[in-house]
Amino acid sequence: MKERIILGIDPGTNVMGYGLIIIQNNNPSLIAMGVLLLNKFDSHYLRLKKIYESVTSVIDQYHPDELAIEAPFFGKNVQSMLKLGRAQGVAMAAALNRDIPITEYAPLKIKMSITGNGAASKDQVAGMVKRILKIQDSDMNSKLDATDAVAAALCHFYQSNRPSQDKSYSNWKDFINKNPSRIK
Repeated sequence: MKERIILGIDPGTNVMGYGLIIIQNNNPSLIAMGVLLLNKFDSHYLRLKKIYESVTSVIDQYHPDELAIEAPFFGKNVQSMLKLGRAQGVAMAAALNRDIPITEYAPLKIKMSITGNGAASKDQVAGMVKRILKIQDSDMNSKLDATDAVAAALCHFYQSNRPSQDKSYSNWKDFINKNPSRIK
């Protein structure tokens, strides 16, 4: 089975998280995670430029096959939501510029995929990411935006690894016959 690298991004205008996982033999493992601290830039436009440059740099360094990005959620502050949407759009533009396919996931979907609870806290998501990928304490990032980004990448792995919803199966034998690569 071909290995693939998934880049996850938790967009933000103050802190943007990123995480990369590699899938080998259908098993995910962590390559890297980190954050981009943007609050040192006064101009929103400089922050957007830095996001573009940084995402492009991460892509050029790790050569991901796919991008999973958290979709903006509806909040009470419309201005914050617009800024977050711009940050997400700039990160997506960097991926598109390198011909990387993009999939968006709602925060609820990511949390459900990782913890089984759509209302899970950032700490709970981080704890599950740590357990799933067997990350040592010393390798954990103190910023939860980084683990949220890894969670987006893991969510994408889980969602893209599911049997196609377009297929219908009459029984388990039919499923096995149509999915021989899923047999261990």
